[in-house]
Amino acid sequence: MSSIRRRTLTLIIGLLLTGLLILSLFNLHDSNHEIAEVYDAQLAQNARLLLGVMHMPLASKERGELYQAFNKALGDAMPRVDGHPYESKIAFQVWNNQGEVLVHTASAPAFSTPPTAPGFSDVLDLNNRQWRAFILEDSANNLRIWVGERGDVRSDLVERIVRHTLWPNVLGSLILAAMVWLAIGWGLKPLANMAAILRARHSGSLEPLQLQPLPSELEPMQAALNRMLAQIQQVLGRERRFIADAAHEMRTPLAVLRVHAQNLLEAGTEQERRESLMHLINGVDRTSRLVNQLLTMARLEPQSVAKELPSIDLLGTIRESLVQMTPWLLNKGLELVFEADDEACPARVEAATINIALNNLVTNAANFSPEHGVITVRLKRQAQHIELSVEDQGPGIDESQRERLFERFYSRGNDQGAGLGLTIVQAIAVRLGGQIRLENIQPAGLRATLEMSLT
Repeated sequence: MSSIRRRTLTLIIGLLLTGLLILSLFNLHDSNHEIAEVYDAQLAQNARLLLGVMHMPLASKERGELYQAFNKALGDAMPRVDGHPYESKIAFQVWNNQGEVLVHTASAPAFSTPPTAPGFSDVLDLNNRQWRAFILEDSANNLRIWVGERGDVRSDLVERIVRHTLWPNVLGSLILAAMVWLAIGWGLKPLANMAAILRARHSGSLEPLQLQPLPSELEPMQAALNRMLAQIQQVLGRERRFIADAAHEMRTPLAVLRVHAQNLLEAGTEQERRESLMHLINGVDRTSRLVNQLLTMARLEPQSVAKELPSIDLLGTIRESLVQMTPWLLNKGLELVFEADDEACPARVEAATINIALNNLVTNAANFSPEHGVITVRLKRQAQHIELSVEDQGPGIDESQRERLFERFYSRGNDQGAGLGLTIVQAIAVRLGGQIRLENIQPAGLRATLEMSLT
């Protein structure tokens, strides 16, 4: 894409030239009209002056001498040193009622038949030259006065006027274009300064921009850039935190796996090898769960841009998720109970997010439930929120440890856990605009309630 300066200048100069063209056409039309009016008035005035001369009270002999003197003087009216080139392009003639020419200029055109229509007209002479003429009838003295001028007189004058007007306009437009170019450059200088500062910054610098002074038009751009830099810092912070957490938590499981592998190599009996192999399989399973939980935590970090979620049937989503978990619970000797309203429960949430939260809550309940215990899942719709709760029949929690249960990698009484389950559920609760509550129930057990906002 071309530069802003070039685009703006092209638009301004284009509009300027278009306006100049329209004004020039208007001036041309107006000049033609005014020149025609002035020259027509002069033709009419010359005809009336000539008529006044022809009306002088003279005897016939004296009048004839006057005509001869006229013709002799006008016969000399060709371009001379003391004359004007236009003299040959202006002419007049006087006829009597018999069609005889009484007086005429040497430049008077020849006609096959004398024109008779009074007033203004455009005529062609025998040499196909156009004349603008005015005919004045004198019925009392049987005279017809014809005064005319060549058409190129007017066109030459209009051409001179347009030429003398157009060149200053063109020159002025070029000067104005140069001034506009400099003015646009001066106006865009703050933007150029901002671009130069951005180019000069280190590639790893994420510090907010603080450009002073800053035009009001560039303040939204600076604010947007600062928001983007802050978001990049958050993303990099989450990545660093994820890498640090993964490195910290993977160190111990990998060390344990190495010990089990060494024990497997050093086992002396089949029973020892089998036990070491089972420990190794359990360690691999635990490491796999840890990796999955870490990836889930990374996926559930707060998003910088909120998006409009489609409405889903929350009841159907939870029921389908529980159906998939039922075989695993039955294999552990546990019973699953689901209680919910009969009506559908629409909500604007991600089905995958609900499945992750429910999976973690039910897994925690299964890990602390006694043999043949019952896990109860309830879905309730309140006025302003929806509650999804999971109850077990385990030992419950110590009130002093309630807050620590939401800490990363804190696992209470479960060696196979990664300590991220409730942390993930809490992140989901924040994401859904709600909260997670833990409370002991009687006679024994723990209820974990995920509250989701409807707004």
